[in-house]
Amino acid sequence: MPRPSRILRAAATALALAGCADHPTEPESALTPPVGGTSPADPSASTGSKVVSSVAWNGTARGLLTAQVANPFVQVRVLTYLSLAQYNAIITAENSKTQGPHPSAAGAAAGASVVVLKDFFPAQAQALEDQIAAQTGEKEDFTAGEAIGRVVGAEVVAYAHGDNTGVLPAPPVPVGPGFWTSTAPLLGLFGTRPLALTSADQFRPPPAPAFGSQAYLDAQAEIRLLSDTRTPEQLAQAQFWNTRVAGYQNEIASELIASRGRSERNAASILALANMAGFDALIACWDAKFTYWYIRPSQADPAITLPIGLPNHPSYPSAHSCVTAAYSEVLGHFFQDERPRLAANVEASGLSRMYGGIHYRFDIVAGRLLGRQVAEQVLATDVTGPEPIPLD
Repeated sequence: MPRPSRILRAAATALALAGCADHPTEPESALTPPVGGTSPADPSASTGSKVVSSVAWNGTARGLLTAQVANPFVQVRVLTYLSLAQYNAIITAENSKTQGPHPSAAGAAAGASVVVLKDFFPAQAQALEDQIAAQTGEKEDFTAGEAIGRVVGAEVVAYAHGDNTGVLPAPPVPVGPGFWTSTAPLLGLFGTRPLALTSADQFRPPPAPAFGSQAYLDAQAEIRLLSDTRTPEQLAQAQFWNTRVAGYQNEIASELIASRGRSERNAASILALANMAGFDALIACWDAKFTYWYIRPSQADPAITLPIGLPNHPSYPSAHSCVTAAYSEVLGHFFQDERPRLAANVEASGLSRMYGGIHYRFDIVAGRLLGRQVAEQVLATDVTGPEPIPLD
């Protein structure tokens, strides 16, 4: 079991923790036009800012994931272990007492990144080696940092191989009114070892409204009305957010880091904390999904139309809301002036799933709260340092 008092030690050193955010309110009426999703700019285009090594390699990872991996759970897993390796490598390089050139943070981040990405994308090994060979920097310092980064990257890869992803089968699917109906549900990160949570059920939400209750019937009727009256704007929002999960949140994080000129170490710590929150939020989300096995709106009412694909897992809570809320809470902590924009993304992402006919309102509310609770756990965990994030 993870030890949360140590897991995040040093991950946010010298950054004062903000107070815990208020619990989320319910989304606006589903009939209100959604808040438009923001699309971050390319960090490399940020005026007057330099893209640090950790952000640049994060971009490389996102490019590989976009081209080769549609599975959102693989995406968050890759990005999480990448950012953990980057941060630990940078801290290790800073603490190095070796003689000769002092290992650079940029080299450490690059060395760690290439090892992690080669493990996830072995067919791209040579291209990744070519990329690190071309990376600029003070050559001797960079090479010294790279050597440290490769060692740390190998440690993180070994840890990732033992995280139990895909090991446990899904529990038996219950049969009866109100239960999700399908076979071979998508496992997501069910059974995966969390990084900051004490257990997958630490923040398990209470049960959703009982199937057939008035609260349920009202929620179901709302989604049916949306399906019957879906506007072009609502359709656009459903389609826009459908595949924008961890990779998109890392794009937002990278844009913010680059535009504010954050240091290599600070950039890596932000990416590590944000990805850890998203990773653990999905672990917690699947614990809840496989506890309640809640029926999807269109399974209860086949007249509900689906302009996006129906996910092959239970409805409650919404994974999109879990992930978007978790990332946004961490990023809002580090970029306080961006909190309104990030909150708008959480709102729009949640509403988009209702517009798509695949979630009830209470799915969104529960997912949003769960994501924020996980993020608060990540941010509030004991922070002392400077030390690498322990992999135990």
